Amino acid sequence: MDELLELWRHAQRPVVFTGAGVSTLSGIPDFRGQDGIYKHLDVDRIFDIHSFLQDPSYYYLNSRDFIYNLHEREPSIVHRECARLEAAGRLRAVITQNIDMLHRKAGSRNVIELHGSPLEHVCVECGAEYSYTWISEQVQQDRVPRCTACGGVIKPGIVFFGEMLDETALGRAAAEAGAADLMIVLGSSLVVQPAASLPLLTLRGGGRLVIVNADRTPLDGLAACRCDDLAAVFARVAKEF
Repeated sequence: MDELLELWRHAQRPVVFTGAGVSTLSGIPDFRGQDGIYKHLDVDRIFDIHSFLQDPSYYYLNSRDFIYNLHEREPSIVHRECARLEAAGRLRAVITQNIDMLHRKAGSRNVIELHGSPLEHVCVECGAEYSYTWISEQVQQDRVPRCTACGGVIKPGIVFFGEMLDETALGRAAAEAGAADLMIVLGSSLVVQPAASLPLLTLRGGGRLVIVNADRTPLDGLAACRCDDLAAVFARVAKEF
């Protein structure tokens, strides 16, 4: 942990890359962990674009208690410290795989959401836009939202399985990763591609990599140092930075 903090303290262009582990501290279950969402729900079906377009009710009714209650969640110490360090000029950007909007809620400004978010929803037929708040109200009443203009399917701004990542977001993330002299991976298993390859761009650009994750990752052998306790690391960050 001392080595990690020393690397971050002297970095000129540090970038954070976050996964589901940072949000478990906010009470949001991860996908692949010991008690993750995959243990209880068919996530492959929930987030499959073809299944969604055929029957959006499966997505909406099964995601009610982990997506459409996100407004009840509060940022963890990781989210809050990342926002504070960005405001202080000690963090260039947050690249996240998460769709929970908590980095923005904590106050981070340069947030790149690789897999989108449910902040906005769009009718796939006519393009009408709907807010997270309106959709959440419908879902919490066990209603499947339909476009009020044309009756079409309303899709969240989340990247589903079978869809390409947003090119603009991926391009921004690649540029930040490639320019970073330190990539700090937080709470990601680094298995979901192409996002999981972004730390390699930092290494190829001559930067260093540090990883804080409870489980092992495919890039552990390339990291300058590794820790497994996010809460402990960020308790130190809050105290010493």
